[in-house]
This record gives sequence, structure tokens and C-alpha cells, in this order.
Amino acid sequence: MSKFIVSLSPHAHGSDSVERNMYGVIIALVPTLVVSFLYFGIGSALVCAVSVAACVFFEWAITKYLLKRPTSISDGSAILTGLLLGFNLPSNLPLWIIVIGALVAIGIGKMTFGGLGCNPFNPALVGRCFLLVSFPAQMTSWPVVGELGKYADVTTGATPLSIMKTAIKTGDASCLDQLPDSLHLLLGNVPNGGAGTIGEVCALALLIGLAYMLWKKIITWHIPVSIIATVFIFCGLLHLASPVYVDPVSAILSGGLMLGAIFMATDYVTSPMTHKGQLIYGVCIGLLTVVIRNWGSYPEGMSFAILIMNAFTPLINTYVKPKRFGEVQEK
Repeated sequence: MSKFIVSLSPHAHGSDSVERNMYGVIIALVPTLVVSFLYFGIGSALVCAVSVAACVFFEWAITKYLLKRPTSISDGSAILTGLLLGFNLPSNLPLWIIVIGALVAIGIGKMTFGGLGCNPFNPALVGRCFLLVSFPAQMTSWPVVGELGKYADVTTGATPLSIMKTAIKTGDASCLDQLPDSLHLLLGNVPNGGAGTIGEVCALALLIGLAYMLWKKIITWHIPVSIIATVFIFCGLLHLASPVYVDPVSAILSGGLMLGAIFMATDYVTSPMTHKGQLIYGVCIGLLTVVIRNWGSYPEGMSFAILIMNAFTPLINTYVKPKRFGEVQEK
């Protein structure tokens, strides 16, 4: 008589893996990386290369000599953190500041909590916000698009977000006339103005990356769409109430909103598990971003909004739980 053997889960093997997802996101970032090279030239290349190299080195060193565990740099997570950190920096940032940001991102934002899968906050944003608070002058000096072949001595200009902030502070809606049109914002070719960080320069490239990740099922639509829709609705209501607030399309295409919504807020470890939880998470990020942008001290609020909601992710996961396998719903 044959025996009926019951074994522990999992009972099926899938092709999904940490490495596949990490390198999939890296591939999705390639269009933005290429555009940043075209717009910022050597500055973009230096910042991204140093950021990636420093993140990989610090993860290897901390894992090997402090945690005394097998190194995990081959899974692609350190490379991805380095790229995302670089994308959140201006293309003329001194290299030593980038190394400090990488140390904070990997050492404090990730490895302090036990490494990949244990960190409560997005490591790249931890590094970025630390640098923004510690080196505000260097972190808010925005090179003008087209300064190819230059790194340190570049021309800087006002970003669309700083123009929006000026309009609100002065109550003068005519300041918004200085904003580029929606097509320029979509393509990232901001005439005679600072474009912002490396990764936020071209919304179209970021949308191509989003389409790739949705096609490969690396992420779902819930977080990016809920963030963008919330910002569109909230900014639309403010714009209707007063002309000093920018129109919703310009708000969406400006700053790091697209980069944050598509690549930062969707981090597996720091975002909710369920689709309902992800919608709540995305709506809250969108609301916080608009509030900080319009009434906070900084022109941009995306990074802070994501980190704040990272802290609320365990609470969302506690109260918005998926249905247990085999559970019968009560009528």
C-alpha cells in the first residue's frame, strides 16, 4: 500500500527570484540612465558610477568583516541601491559626498537592520535625505541641461519646483509663466533652467521603465497609479481654488514624483503586501507629497513622503491582511 506523504510548503517552484527582480528593475532604469548621460554628460556618468561602486563596496565590506556572513552583492540589490541613490543626486555633486551617502544608505539604511528584506526604510532614500539635511547647498545646486563635458564648473538654474514654490510664497501666479510647457517637462529638456536630480530629468524615460516592469510583472500598477492619481486630483482642486497653485499635469511631470512613484515607493520590502494596502499607501504618499511641496520648507516632498509611509507599512500590513489560504468568508 502506498503512503500518503504530507510535506511542508512550498509545494511548487516558480521562476521568480530576488536576482530576477533586482536586475529587472535595473533594466527598467536603463532608459533614464541613457537620457541622463545625454543631458548631463560626464557629470551624470561620474555620479552614477561612484554611487554604484561605493554601495557595492560598503555592502561587501560590512557583510564580510562586520556581519561575518557570505557576501550578497551578486543579487543586484546593492547595484540597484547605488543607481537609485545616484538618480536622486544632482550631476555636479562632489564625489566625496556621494561616498558618504552610499555609506549611510547601505550601512544605516540597510545593513544595520540585517540586510536585504529586513530594512524598514528605502536605503537609497535614507542616503538621499541624510545628504539633503547635511549638505543642503550642494544638494540643491541644479545644473542646467546640456552642460555636456562638464562636472564641477557647471551653470545652475531654477528648477520647476522652485518656481512653483516662489509663486505660492509670493502669491504671484505670474511666476508660473516661467515654467516649461508639458512637452518639455515630459522630455526633460528644460530650457535655461535646472532640471533637478539625474533620475527625474525625463518623465517619458521613467514611464518606459514602468511599462517594462508591468510587462514583466515585477511590480503591479497599484502604488504608482494611486500616487499619480492622488497628486493629479489634489493639485487639480488646489489649482481651481487659486491660480498660484500649479496645474496638475505640470505637478506630476515635475520633480521626483515619477521617479519616486515608479521606482522608490514600489520597493518590495518597504511597501505593503496587499493590493488594498498598496492603494492606501499610494494615496497617503500622494497627499503628503502635495502638502510638503506646497506648504513645507522644501520644494520637493516625494522622498520624505515615501519614508514617512515606509514607517506606516507594518501598521498597514497588520490591519489590511490577505485572506488566508482555504479561509471561508463569512456571509
